[in-house]
Amino acid sequence: MLIQCTKKLLDQLGVKPGSGVEGDPLFSWHANLLVINRRKTLVLVNDATRYVVVLYGLKGKDFNKIDELIVQGIRESLLLEGIKEEVIEKYLMHSGGFTFTKTKDRKHVARMNRVCESVHFFSEYIEPETIFNNKLSNKVSRLLVGEGKSYVHPYEEMYKYLEEFAGQPIFGSKAVQLKVTLKLENQSVWRRLVVPLNRTFPQLHEILQTSFGWSDSHLHEFRFYEDEKQSTDPGSDFGLRPSPMLTLVCTNEAFDYPRGYEMKLETGVLLSEYLPAHQKLTYTYDLGDDWEHQIEVEKIVEEYVAPCPVCLAGEGNTPPEDVGGSYGYEKFLSILSNPDHPDFEHMLRWGRSQGYQEFDLEQINRNLKQE
Repeated sequence: MLIQCTKKLLDQLGVKPGSGVEGDPLFSWHANLLVINRRKTLVLVNDATRYVVVLYGLKGKDFNKIDELIVQGIRESLLLEGIKEEVIEKYLMHSGGFTFTKTKDRKHVARMNRVCESVHFFSEYIEPETIFNNKLSNKVSRLLVGEGKSYVHPYEEMYKYLEEFAGQPIFGSKAVQLKVTLKLENQSVWRRLVVPLNRTFPQLHEILQTSFGWSDSHLHEFRFYEDEKQSTDPGSDFGLRPSPMLTLVCTNEAFDYPRGYEMKLETGVLLSEYLPAHQKLTYTYDLGDDWEHQIEVEKIVEEYVAPCPVCLAGEGNTPPEDVGGSYGYEKFLSILSNPDHPDFEHMLRWGRSQGYQEFDLEQINRNLKQE
């Protein structure tokens, strides 16, 4: 694998760069060393596809094994895309040993610099608990890039090149069909989704945000229950709800408020660790308004070959952000149902500013291609 480094990175690595080395662009990467939030951050940009891999929070000792970390970073990022493990390992094996050289030319350096600007811009996606910042990597790899009249999405280019290299479909995994229902007293709002089981719970969160049109402006959590057939909550649409047994939380701050049962950080937790063993769970978004989504596994898809999740069907509009929970949403709908209401125009403009819109299956699936 050819890693073409800026002078700053070469100085950090303390290696003598090779010279006159050329490699297959698919196995060649340009690399730069940034400092974000006072943490050393390695940004890798693939020469053929412009696909991005970000390693965050590197310490001195990490640079002694940088080749291992780069390989693992690429592996984890491609796994998060849902690419078959055997395809990823074939790619990494074919990459061979590491050669570190100077950057190639102005064109590639300019591309890398633009990527580094994007990494800084989307630094809110950094997960400080892990070196392998796949969420940030995948976000930047989904930006439209190019020069002149030629523009591409790097993740789609990586799919294309890997399929050509592997000589076989690069996707194929077990998936679950989920029915996700937003718990509202007087409205029917639901989505039917197919999601690969090799995705993580943070990815499922993003998929749900996209499918319901939320803006990801608040905290969230996933909750599992002890015995889905027994209960203590007669108000649940699942029937009688059992006691909670586990909550997957999205931030370490949640552990400051113990629940009396197990809590776990969702980062890196695969869906396959809990689904389909658990057939029902809840997803709560905005712990103030408490928008509870009830998730039910409807069936298993043994071989799912699409590169992204899909929304098969759905119904109903998602409430606007910060509307004030179910009560506030009912009041909002009441005003919108009466054009003569003195607050009608104001509420109509406010709803639009908060992302309130009609359910649109085609638009949801266009957006899910980015997940």
